[in-house]
Amino acid sequence: MTLVSSQPPHARPHGQSPLHAVQVLGGGSAGSSAHVRSLAAGLVARGVRVTVCAPDEAEHLYDFTGTGAAHVAVDRSTDPVSVAALRAVCAEADLVHAHGLHAGLRASLALGRRVPFVVTWHTRAHAEGPRAHLLRLLERRVANAASVLLGTSSDLVDRARARGARDARLAAVALPAPVGRAADGVGEEHHEAADGPKARAELGATERPLLLAVGALERHGGHEVLLDAAAMWRELDPVPLLVIAGEGVLRPDLQRRIETEDLPVRLLGSRRDVPELLAAADLALLPSRWESRSVFAQEALRAGVPLVATEVGGTPELVGDAAELVPYGDAGALGGAVVRLLGDPGRRQWLVERGTWQAGTWPTEDATVAQVLSVYDELTRPVPFA
Repeated sequence: MTLVSSQPPHARPHGQSPLHAVQVLGGGSAGSSAHVRSLAAGLVARGVRVTVCAPDEAEHLYDFTGTGAAHVAVDRSTDPVSVAALRAVCAEADLVHAHGLHAGLRASLALGRRVPFVVTWHTRAHAEGPRAHLLRLLERRVANAASVLLGTSSDLVDRARARGARDARLAAVALPAPVGRAADGVGEEHHEAADGPKARAELGATERPLLLAVGALERHGGHEVLLDAAAMWRELDPVPLLVIAGEGVLRPDLQRRIETEDLPVRLLGSRRDVPELLAAADLALLPSRWESRSVFAQEALRAGVPLVATEVGGTPELVGDAAELVPYGDAGALGGAVVRLLGDPGRRQWLVERGTWQAGTWPTEDATVAQVLSVYDELTRPVPFA
């Protein structure tokens, strides 16, 4: 006879309160925010008490309380008021889990007692000159403070170990069901149905190939190289249209180049309809200098859109052979890959089919929660007496 417990999967023994895990959000990227919401939902379902420390706007966009978690409004700042607010929440925690470098720094400052401390690095910051030295110091502090540091790609795990992490592990996070995001990484309302033909008509690409890139217009995005590559496509008939969705400091410079060089490129700004844009696109382009587990790359493969991406960071292990990979900064290789794919329907269809298979190998949300919970169990398990 098998006895089935009526307790939730992670309920504590009778008389003990549930495990209280505090989740601390850092920069608020779409990927980490969506992951925290997914993680909160899974942990609550398993009997864990969850508190999410994040600004009010993040709660508005991602509805952490809708998962059954508690939300405490804490600014993304290291000022004394914010750190004190975070310290008050962490004082009641059995375990603290920070997401991102800056969240890890703030949480480490707030922890006034020894408590299991998990940090997930979803991505890495980019800095040059003196700021690069400061970045290394911050990474070293967070890596040394963490009981366990989880990296979403192998190179992030290696980076954590190089910065002195005592226990760094790979923890590839699932792509959660979309709560919604804009093209510059800010959450927005989610559109249920993707209308590709309508998007093509609005963009003026009904009779020409449509190429799509999505991401913040920052130095590490590789958009200058993308414009260099676009010059190669003017020789094609019909000339493909490249649309770039996203905002950032480089927009004026990029727009100036597009107009001066008469490039077949449109900057769309921040968009709420990334699914519709993907449904309309013939190819997806990811020219970044570095990526961990690119949300856009995952969305492209799941949407059945052939992807051309730079062979950097975690992208090769994420996409396998289901995308055309080119060196970062090589406009000729990037442009050539686009030209070849546009002229080879068979290769495009192979990438679509391979992309569907590759997406099936990625971890599910349930598996992601289970892995994180196993780390929590390991860190909070009572140490038996000898």
